[in-house]
Amino acid sequence: MKRIKLARMNCERVSCEIGDFVIAQVQYTRTTGCVVGLSGGVDSSTTAALIKRAFDRHPNTKYELVGYILPSSLNQPDDIQDAEAVARHLGIRFEVHSIDQAVEALRASNSEAFESIFHKGNMISRVRANVLSTKAATENKIVAGTGNKDEDFGIGYYTLFGDGAVHLSPIGGLPKRLVREMAGFLGFAGDIVNRVPTAGLEPGQSDYKDLGYGYDVVELVCEGYVQGFAAAVLSRHEQIVSLVETQLAHYQKVFGAPRFISVLQVVEDVLRRHELAKGKMRIIHPPSPNISLFYE
Repeated sequence: MKRIKLARMNCERVSCEIGDFVIAQVQYTRTTGCVVGLSGGVDSSTTAALIKRAFDRHPNTKYELVGYILPSSLNQPDDIQDAEAVARHLGIRFEVHSIDQAVEALRASNSEAFESIFHKGNMISRVRANVLSTKAATENKIVAGTGNKDEDFGIGYYTLFGDGAVHLSPIGGLPKRLVREMAGFLGFAGDIVNRVPTAGLEPGQSDYKDLGYGYDVVELVCEGYVQGFAAAVLSRHEQIVSLVETQLAHYQKVFGAPRFISVLQVVEDVLRRHELAKGKMRIIHPPSPNISLFYE
């Protein structure tokens, strides 16, 4: 069976392409720089580092990147500490603001959301986005999103009008695998590069627990789909079968019950989410850079 090709990159070249894109967006909007929400995870850390690198390459412009760390009671203390460490490492101005009071204030108007973990989590994301966008507006800056290709354009794993409400998407062309590679290139240590992805919107939440599979599966299925493989073929493809079967067994071992029971179910779920992602993109589709990837 024909092999599914995955993207490769030259980190130096792509980092410059992303940086030039950010500079162009700031110039176009006639703003003073960017704000970014820092979580301590690999996506936000890599996004911040790429923007700071771009601004440092254009010292005469005096553009500024500001990091905002906006925890709720669902975040662990380590999340805040890791985000602060990233900001200090990059040498950027940052602020920490708890959003618990802002979230609780919505109980008066949206009490129904507090009855559902899902809806409360999305509400928290929207509150965070409101703080970020208002900070950006009052500082005459633009909000840089931190979503990667697998999350935002692969399966739409973000909150509409929440973490998807940004002015630009610097790493929107990079799958999670290449974001990790870029993070290593930029000098981040393994604890950030290999950090378990989590939105921090529900107790004990992780992306893997929610989805039932990892972003490596998302990338393979979406790339295979773009390259002309039908769902039935993808569910029998040796690259996908071995990976998904390993993750299905691991998921049941960790969480005690299966999320899916077959490779076909996983492939169909990824493709279902992919179609939903297209619908979200018709509503909110922040610009992302054209980057030089090659396939092999």
